[in-house]
Amino acid sequence: MSNLVQKILEYFNGNKISEQYPKWEKNLAQLQKRIEYRFHDLNLLKAALTHKSYLRRNYGDHKAPSPFERMEFLGDSILGFIVSKELFARHPDEQEGKLSKLKSKIVSETYLTLKANALDLGKHLLLSPEEHQSGGAKKPSILSDAVEALICAIYLDSGIASVTRFIKNHILVDYETTVTRNELVNYKSILQEYMQSRGEQAPRYATIAEEGPEHNKTFIVEVYHGQNVLGRGKGSTKKNAQQEAAHEACQKLGI
Repeated sequence: MSNLVQKILEYFNGNKISEQYPKWEKNLAQLQKRIEYRFHDLNLLKAALTHKSYLRRNYGDHKAPSPFERMEFLGDSILGFIVSKELFARHPDEQEGKLSKLKSKIVSETYLTLKANALDLGKHLLLSPEEHQSGGAKKPSILSDAVEALICAIYLDSGIASVTRFIKNHILVDYETTVTRNELVNYKSILQEYMQSRGEQAPRYATIAEEGPEHNKTFIVEVYHGQNVLGRGKGSTKKNAQQEAAHEACQKLGI
């Protein structure tokens, strides 16, 4: 554990602490109250919330491993295990296929972003000025990773029982209602299964335009059946735009 956060501890205990640090310390106290968990080693929480963009801007070492990314890696596995265990216990009559689909929604970027926003996690992240200005505190990719890094931090701080309690109270809360929200429905999968059931070829997606600056692009995608356009979507990522295009196609096809 000490090796994992050694570099960030040196940074926090050194002379390069930014002016916003005292305010951040106060914010972390608020966050601990919100998540109903108080850290024994507060530096673990700091490591989990310090994005790689902040470290690399201040350290200038782009080859050094980021504690944020390493903690996100472990947190992802911990989350997957606990969600699987809880679904197994809570749905004793469900088949494996349905449990897998339910789990995939719960551990998805979209679902975790919803939970991060419920915790107001974005305002506690330490980002580089450039990342902050480009809306990094609201980016689903960063917020979902932050949730997983936080899960790792709690696990490293006091073990599986504490992190299980956090996941049950803040990630799995109202999950059956949340996973039915429109943004968590996989319209691409629905459209493909519909086409396959009719013996048709799989739908094809094409990016027809990109708008906005490099750091804040909007993608426009169309979905085709043969040469026919079934739907068009717009999103901050190609994946999101494809989902919107598939959603429109499903609406037109009545599925």
